[in-house]
Amino acid sequence: MILDANNKQPKLELDYPCQWRYKIVGEQKDKMITAVCDVISEKEHSIEESNSSKNGKYTSLNLDLLVHNEDERNFIYEALKAHQHIKMVL
Repeated sequence: MILDANNKQPKLELDYPCQWRYKIVGEQKDKMITAVCDVISEKEHSIEESNSSKNGKYTSLNLDLLVHNEDERNFIYEALKAHQHIKMVL
């Protein structure tokens, strides 16, 4: 087991390249899909609807794609998280 820099949590060990799933939460499905395209450009991916909140205000999508290394995986996560049409990325 490898611990993170603070020795508190185990660091995720992945064999790259690998398939990765991001769960994206936002208010408008169309705008979230546009945000994904803004971030990953022409990179091959798949998007499927996941869940909606009880009152229907929020929806979530699963984004699946091949990532080649940890830097790419983290870059995509941060770029999605920072996009104005995305409320949360898991």
